[in-house]
Formats: sequence, C-alpha cells, structure tokens
Amino acid sequence: MAGHSQFKNIMHRKGAQDARRAKVFTKIIRELTTAARSGLPDPAANPRLRAAVIAARDANMPKDTVDRAIKRGAGADAADNYVEVRYEGYGPGGIAIVVEALTDNRNRTASDVRSTFTKYGGNLGETNSVSFMFDHVGEFRYPLKAGSADDMMEKAIEAGADDVQTVDGDEGYHEIICAQDNFSTVRDALEKALGGPSSAKLVWRPKSLTAVDGDAAQTLFKLIEMLEDSDDVQSVYANFEVSDDTLARLAG
Repeated sequence: MAGHSQFKNIMHRKGAQDARRAKVFTKIIRELTTAARSGLPDPAANPRLRAAVIAARDANMPKDTVDRAIKRGAGADAADNYVEVRYEGYGPGGIAIVVEALTDNRNRTASDVRSTFTKYGGNLGETNSVSFMFDHVGEFRYPLKAGSADDMMEKAIEAGADDVQTVDGDEGYHEIICAQDNFSTVRDALEKALGGPSSAKLVWRPKSLTAVDGDAAQTLFKLIEMLEDSDDVQSVYANFEVSDDTLARLAG
C-alpha cells in the first residue's frame, strides 16, 4: 500500500534495533509453533511452516530456536495453543485498519487492541466492519536477484497469478499477487519455477486508498506502530496513502 514501506523504514530507523529484533523473533516463533501444530512438523510437507522457516532465516533467527519452536508446535503443550483472531476498525483520518493476531488469551488481546485504538484516536469495530474495503489475496515476495521484472511477470502468469509489482532499491523485491482460492496452486507452481519465496502469505490489500497528512498521519503511524509492537499482533493492514512531504517530515 502507498506509504507503508516508507513507514516501515521510518519506524525501523527510529526504533531500538535490539528490541525490535526481539519482537520479530517472538512473532515468528508463534507462527512456527502454530504452523507446526496445524499440519506436519516438516517444512517440506507443510507450506505454511515452510514459509515461516523462510521468514525465520531472513530474520537471522538461530536454527536451534527454530527447531525448538517447531517441536513445541508438534507436541501437545496447551500453553502454546495460539488461536488466530482478526480485529477491524478505523484510525485517524478515517483510515480503515485490519489487525491479525495469534493469541493464547483472546480477552487480553482484544482489550489491548481496543485500548490502543482508543489511545491514538481510532475506534475498534465489529468483525467485517472494514474488511469489505480490502481484497484478501495471496502475496509472494522474491528478492530482485530472482529475475528481471519481465521474467517474473512471465513466470507469475504461467503460475496463474493475477499481478506482479517490482519495487526497486536497496530493500527492493518482486511482489506476486493471486486470488485467495488459488494460493496453494500458485505457490506450488512458483516454487517449481523460481524456488521458495522470501515470504508467502494471505494478506489484506486495500481496494482504494485514503489520503492522510499532517498530525493525523503522525498519529496514524503511531497507532500502527503500537499495534505492531504487541507480541500478539502478527500483521496490520491499512488503506492509507501519504504525501512525500509528510514522509520526509516524519523521517526527519
């Protein structure tokens, strides 16, 4: 979404690196545990687990940490029995926000998410109150070295994908989008043609974007940052776009 990558970079620079690394590890460990519990504890036979292992590798997570998380998921420890929950609401400037969480305590997570929305000028709504403004689609990301934009487009079309976008730069990537129902088929075809992606997941992509600037943008970014800072929250999606001037001001 417009502005979101820049927002990530701003928050990454401003945040404490070690603390953020620990947060990333916590979220990946939960995904590894949940993925192993929901299917076979073998990445080769469990696509969701395979994607989580790739994410762990990209985050430089130690192998023994990955192995322990998978073993916990494959066991019967109720303490690691996370459930997937979705929250929806509005942020400053009327921006629609979808929050995905993995939690072992629904009441705690709902309370934390609600209070965060309220603190930063938002309102938590009911399920499906804003998700109709988004498309739930499959998203695959490959590093730029995987191929040229034309090569990626050709392989993606052959795999049954709907769209390809290439983001250039030091942290650039190829992003391939497919329909939710085709996720597994496209994933398997892409892996045969291009190898494993750096990430493969279902995401919420806004159908249209709402402009937000000034103080509203600053408060919105803080809301998203605080939501993502929660150990329970895995992903946050929002339908905002911001001007380059606002991004430059916030980055400064």
